[in-house]
Amino acid sequence: MLGFGKTEFGHSFTQGQVDLGKWSVYGFFILSGILVTRSGVRLGLGRFLWHRALRLLPGLWVCLFLTAFAAAPVLYWKLHGTLDGFWGHGWGPVEYLRSNGAIQLNQNDVSNVMSDAMAKGVAHDRSIDGALWSLYYEVLCYGGVALLALTGVLARARRAVLLIAGLLGWLVIRQAVGDRFWAGSFDASYFHPVDLPVLGFTNPVLVIYLGFAFALGAVIELYRERIPVSDVLGFASLLVLVLSAHYGYLFAVGLPAFAYFLVWLAIRLPAPFRRVGARNDYSYGIYIYGFVVEQALVILGFARWGLLPYLALSLAVTVLLAMLSWHCVEKPAMRLKDLGGRRRGRGAGNAPASPAPAAAAGERDKVAVGS
Repeated sequence: MLGFGKTEFGHSFTQGQVDLGKWSVYGFFILSGILVTRSGVRLGLGRFLWHRALRLLPGLWVCLFLTAFAAAPVLYWKLHGTLDGFWGHGWGPVEYLRSNGAIQLNQNDVSNVMSDAMAKGVAHDRSIDGALWSLYYEVLCYGGVALLALTGVLARARRAVLLIAGLLGWLVIRQAVGDRFWAGSFDASYFHPVDLPVLGFTNPVLVIYLGFAFALGAVIELYRERIPVSDVLGFASLLVLVLSAHYGYLFAVGLPAFAYFLVWLAIRLPAPFRRVGARNDYSYGIYIYGFVVEQALVILGFARWGLLPYLALSLAVTVLLAMLSWHCVEKPAMRLKDLGGRRRGRGAGNAPASPAPAAAAGERDKVAVGS
């Protein structure tokens, strides 16, 4: 809990394996694996990359700008009573934009705002918007989909994706052997980031675990005509998820169960729930603004109101910013997705994603998650 320096919900129940925040990241990567793989098959390579860039970059750039040039100076003034030293700082707002504008989070703070807040005992995390770390690994997964589409694997050799998922799963199981409460990538302190050419600092364990979640989603998409939508399997997957969360081997056993449960839940939820985000998708805005809003409210003193008021205010401000981000930045940017022509290309293999198209009315027993 950013405002209180406590562990997040679920940390105790899972014996430290995961908490609500980290579990949300894995769920996001699973769903992203489904939808991005579908996009990789349906679109040509150039159009696919263009769509991904439009979906991520404009919203991110505006968020970085507002964080560096609106939130950070206000918080700096709140801490010091002056802006002296803020604008000319070596790790100031301009450097924050430059360092983080290409997706990878290379600078966590702006003019030492969060470091100073921690030194004063006000804040409990050194990053002003720490949630942005996972964007880099999401983009790595996009690159993997692009490569598989370019080589025709998605269209003509989907078993290769199943093999990749199996390999990543084997690596996860291998690391969990001997420690059933292994906390996944966040427990692998002996794996230090490596500085890769072009890519920069990359944590190989995060690539394995988040890549496994993404690959599970990709397999669900590519084999959707073979995956039954069963209420028995849905409740069984939930049971496996809960048991593995509490008794161990969450990532080896619970993560695949979680993947099936998410898809089953998305299909079985009542129609009003399935329409959430169909026209206005605020999820990305909530993701990029939630952390910085919580940090700002902590420094401004709102954590003194207590946990529930603090969380309620954080949620309200975050949703408001997410709505503004969608309607003023993200949605207008997405209108450019067909720039240069409205023809829809298929993947490099010029073939459908799988032998069967999306589930029709008579195929409701198979997986088909909306784009």
